[in-house]
Amino acid sequence: MAQVEATTERIVAADAETVFDALADYSGTRGKVLSEQFSEYEVREGGDGEGTLVHWKLQATKKRVRDCLLEVSEPTDGELVEKDRNSSMVTTWRVTPAGEGRSRVVVTSVWDGAGGIGGFFERTFAPKGLGRIYDAVLDKLAAEVEK
Repeated sequence: MAQVEATTERIVAADAETVFDALADYSGTRGKVLSEQFSEYEVREGGDGEGTLVHWKLQATKKRVRDCLLEVSEPTDGELVEKDRNSSMVTTWRVTPAGEGRSRVVVTSVWDGAGGIGGFFERTFAPKGLGRIYDAVLDKLAAEVEK
């Protein structure tokens, strides 16, 4: 099994603290900025950053739905890490300043991919598909914090 990685980023016209706080607000903002590929969103513990346990289903393709139960940690300043209890997927959100009143948001997901020919297709196509999903989330996040 090879590790698969998907990364996308965006510059947001809001300061890093505002953007990070919005991302870490699982009981409020986060549910509002998820794209249509996410369903059954539910905060099960916590709700604000470190210590949060959140559930959702991610419709990665027409036939592939991931049932995600994510433990949230904040290992460093400006970083949220979501570890899925139901798979090997780990998603890291990094928010850093990018000039006056702007920030860079980078989201990276990694997971253990399948082997064989299925793994080849997963490594080839899954990062692009997940990148499009997170691009949509970042668009909604920007719209929310740039108000």
